Amino acid sequence: MPHVEETDPDGVDFGWVMQTTFVTTILVGAPIVAALSLFVELTTWLGWAEFAVRVGAVVWFLTAAGVYTYARYRD
Repeated sequence: MPHVEETDPDGVDFGWVMQTTFVTTILVGAPIVAALSLFVELTTWLGWAEFAVRVGAVVWFLTAAGVYTYARYRD
């Protein structure tokens, strides 16, 4: 049987932070972007894309900061 490597990271496990940020942003961020788009008049596909990128970037950043802070707190 092959040997399985194990890690014991000091501090925050950044792999966990990245994976959790990705999943949480999709599950929580997509509905937020969709809800916010109801209040903005978007007439072109380019307008829709730019809106999604602008709002999605803010949602992603806030989610990443929150997940990192949680990981630091739990460590």
